[in-house]
Amino acid sequence: MSGLMTVFWKELADHFSSKRFIILLSLIYLAGLSAVYVALQTIRSEVTGTTELVFLRLFTTSGGVLPPFLVFIIFFIPIVGIALGFDSINSERSSGTLSRILSQPLFRDAVINGKFLAGLVTIGIMLVSIVTIIGGMGLRIIGVPPSSEEVWRILIFLGVCIIYGAFWMSLAVLFSILFERTATSALAAIAIWIFFTFFMPMIAGLVADAIVPLSHSEAQSNPALIVKHEEVERMLLRISPTPL
Repeated sequence: MSGLMTVFWKELADHFSSKRFIILLSLIYLAGLSAVYVALQTIRSEVTGTTELVFLRLFTTSGGVLPPFLVFIIFFIPIVGIALGFDSINSERSSGTLSRILSQPLFRDAVINGKFLAGLVTIGIMLVSIVTIIGGMGLRIIGVPPSSEEVWRILIFLGVCIIYGAFWMSLAVLFSILFERTATSALAAIAIWIFFTFFMPMIAGLVADAIVPLSHSEAQSNPALIVKHEEVERMLLRISPTPL
């Protein structure tokens, strides 16, 4: 356990002192704050005294120009996870430091788990900080505090986002173990992300059309057929971590 924590603290310090972390954090802040600023203009013009869950609209409302903050997070979290994990092992191997690390009284799984936990904590700090800043902006501009239900939903959202980032980072770490070159592990992880993000919805739609053919006339006369078509497509999309 002590060996794992030693690797964890060392990797965490490396993440926070790296230019990669600063660039990724800046991109997330820039995209997230821009989306929320545009969303705030829409919220102030649409919200009335009877509108419910106003605070959550900060994360789900788009301003027409930019997509909502939720879309940015879904897009950026895999990139952050891959960037933090694609060279975690093979870079140590290529530089010759891995053999020196393993010559110490450390288990191999302690090295891998320590690197993974450091990346996971880094992702968590990124997400918690940007959500906290957005919440502060919402309180300052909208003037409506979140209800207990909204707080719980935000906490659950943060937990799901961290698990989502952990999936992509663990995949990148796996490729970092399997491939000797960092470029190969990065390309393999990015290829899987592109497939699930862009191609999987198209494949699910094509398969659903093949299983449940749906013409324009049938769609108007048979609503049950539309529901069945959507269920098949949704079932196929559950294979992908992005829609989940």
